[in-house]
Amino acid sequence: MKIPINQETEWLEADGLGGFSSGTTLGVRTRRYHSLLLTATTPPIGRVALVKGLETWVETGKDFYFLNPHFYLPGVMSPEKVETLHAFDLHPWPRWTYKLAPGLILQHELFVPHGKPMVVLSWKLIGDGGSARLSLRPLLSGSNYHTLHHENPDFQFDADIFDQLVRWRPYPSHPAITALHNGHYHHKPEWYRQFLYEKEKQRGMDSVEDLGSPGLFQWVLGKGRAVMILTTQGIQPTTASDIPQAMELYEDLKAKEEKRRKSFASPSLLSAENYFVKKGDGKILLAGYPWLTDWGRDTFISMRGLGIATGKLEESRTVLHEWIKVLSEGMVPNRLPGSWQDPDYASVDASLWFILACHDYLTASGKTADKELTDAIEKILTAYSKGTRFGIGMDKDGLLFAGEGDSALTWMDARVEGKAVTPRVGKPVEVQALWLNALWIGSKISKHWKEHLDKGLASFREKFWNKETGCLFDVIDVNRQPGVNDPAFRPNQIFAVGGLPLVLLDETQVRWVVDLIEKKLLTPVGLRSLAPGEPGYQPHLHAGVVEEGATFHQGVVWPWLMGPFVEAWVRSRGDTDEAKREARKKFLEPFLTRLWEEGLGHLPEVAEAEPPFKTGGCPFQAWSLGEALRLDLAVLKEKHPHKK
Repeated sequence: MKIPINQETEWLEADGLGGFSSGTTLGVRTRRYHSLLLTATTPPIGRVALVKGLETWVETGKDFYFLNPHFYLPGVMSPEKVETLHAFDLHPWPRWTYKLAPGLILQHELFVPHGKPMVVLSWKLIGDGGSARLSLRPLLSGSNYHTLHHENPDFQFDADIFDQLVRWRPYPSHPAITALHNGHYHHKPEWYRQFLYEKEKQRGMDSVEDLGSPGLFQWVLGKGRAVMILTTQGIQPTTASDIPQAMELYEDLKAKEEKRRKSFASPSLLSAENYFVKKGDGKILLAGYPWLTDWGRDTFISMRGLGIATGKLEESRTVLHEWIKVLSEGMVPNRLPGSWQDPDYASVDASLWFILACHDYLTASGKTADKELTDAIEKILTAYSKGTRFGIGMDKDGLLFAGEGDSALTWMDARVEGKAVTPRVGKPVEVQALWLNALWIGSKISKHWKEHLDKGLASFREKFWNKETGCLFDVIDVNRQPGVNDPAFRPNQIFAVGGLPLVLLDETQVRWVVDLIEKKLLTPVGLRSLAPGEPGYQPHLHAGVVEEGATFHQGVVWPWLMGPFVEAWVRSRGDTDEAKREARKKFLEPFLTRLWEEGLGHLPEVAEAEPPFKTGGCPFQAWSLGEALRLDLAVLKEKHPHKK
């Protein structure tokens, strides 16, 4: 598959510690997060951007070629074109091919070794077209990865130079940067000013940055390979003999990383690995790159595909046990802002998704019990049934109230200027589906939950069915007012019939709901968050972070919802192998083409609701890829595979 070379298509190399390297296939940085060496100082948090990029050029006699462009104020890209850039490949890692002259081809590649705060770069001439001089300047920062760097007198250009090892420490509060290389280093400090990041400008964010370049590296390229290894790992030489050879280390790292990547059966499984990140002796699951961290709701939705469907059961168990540590008042938090000491519990569904993830894990692993997990399930159900934070509690009808005032506790939790866009206080439909499924799971552990399940299920079928429209209300008892129902046509009702083990409606109702959602909400990239024609429908992502947030749940498409929809569609067709084959061809295969369009090997957070379905939000989103993998490996896996 030919990968497009442009400033929209992005690649990602994650280190498994919370750090990463990322950029565009064209080589131009368009986000503040695009960096070569971005590390987590206390994995998985404390992310610091240390080396943002390179200024790289090649000389072949009288010809001079810049290899990577940059945006500068007021909006100029220099060089304007990279005419020598011929191809970009992603596997086994990012590789750029430049046609410099007839018979003279340059290949540049980079990879991040798993488990190391490091990026490995190399350049090699291919063909018999002669030699060339490669020159590059590293562009250093030293700022929190969310912020931009500016010229200042505190930046230290000083270098410790040990033959073919150079070490800089621009700021004493951040790790030192070590560059191991097999070229020549010339210490020549310079500031590079007014880089412009187009994506940040579009989002209404600060978008201009200055970077410091301490010196110049040079190589004469012939038959050998130019190598540079950038890392924060301590290489502490006292003499030249203590320095590892760059080429030897490169070959060792390359061989190990190639072997590791070949162990994955598909590129998508390798992509899934990026979201599992080390935390102490355990692991967590990141919600997305480049800016998302460990969100509870996202973790448990994502895990079902990224971890359990892919067979990463031990990793999934470890993640679940990490979250048990912060279980409080029967709730797991939805967000961990900066550490495990200050969790945010403002979510009604994170704890319910936790129960679903536990159920999937226990089922897949074949374990009859995991006492810590089953105890956590019992604590959540007990707290929810009696009442806990944020007005969450079981009503006398067996259904679950959630929210009070202006709270936004469901997955539709966008806030603009402190005000919830879609508060949905009352009894939201997907929360009831999750609650009833959680009670069903709980009843397999403790029989006393069966009574609550039966009552809640009967109430759901009686109160949520909207006879006028042939579908489900989005919220009933709105703002805790009995009988006040919200008929807005949203995708949340899909969870009553798909995405969860227990189907809450009869066969006829299932078909009506699925067909209406397919008609009104389905797009090639997921489900709209609100149907066209509904009050407040917003088909486009607006420029600016605030404006964008206001549209996120008012029509904008969410790819992760393709998972429950396709599962419901198959169920509505009898859950047969024939239905699974049709669903794979009709929905999943076109959906998976998006893996190679923007966030390479991954799927985005959101997309616009009308053609051409322009994507937005986080470009590498865990639950989007997770649900695609769950469909591929679990939901649409045939009981009796068709023989060709």
